[in-house]
Amino acid sequence: MPPIKRAPTLTPSQLRHVLAVTQATSRHPERDCLAILLTHCAGLRCTETARLEVRDILVQGSGKLRDEVLLRSATTKNCRSRVIFLTNPKLRDALEVYLSYRLRNRLGCVLSAPEWRGLMPFTKLLLTHRGGGFELVKKRRILPDGRKAEYWAADALEARFRELYRAAGIKTSSHAGRRSFASALLKKGVSLEQVAILLGHQDIYASDYDVIFLL
Repeated sequence: MPPIKRAPTLTPSQLRHVLAVTQATSRHPERDCLAILLTHCAGLRCTETARLEVRDILVQGSGKLRDEVLLRSATTKNCRSRVIFLTNPKLRDALEVYLSYRLRNRLGCVLSAPEWRGLMPFTKLLLTHRGGGFELVKKRRILPDGRKAEYWAADALEARFRELYRAAGIKTSSHAGRRSFASALLKKGVSLEQVAILLGHQDIYASDYDVIFLL
């Protein structure tokens, strides 16, 4: 079996550096900082991040940020719904900054939806410079048992993650966020089983090795 290439885990100081560089150099710092924090603070995959919608993170009526988000099965890698948490203060601040940016620039807004802060609830949370969601590409992979499985990949957003990390002097992918998220939880004493659930794995021996590398 060929060696498994794994993204590195980032220390808190490295994450702060990446965010500082992104803030200083990105043409869309509000969106890009939020994308990075969604992976580091909520354990989202790149494609899950791309598929988040406004209605997923806001409470209808009040327009408040949710503390817990139920990821719909249609948006996850293994087609199983799971709960993520938006309780990290830095993540919540980034969400507020980006939502305010969207409102100021009238991105995906409609006057008839005050219960969603004036945002269109079914629009993607993260928008490209053209005002739409990041494109998804259908791909195939070979499962451990030899079967072929189709899946959607947000290649454009993944490329953006790599650009942001590269600008900060770190050669890695969006997966660094999930690995850093898992590592931080384990250091706090969260059980391996609980971490696996938060990452959306069926068990601790999941095929994409988010958790098993920490054993």
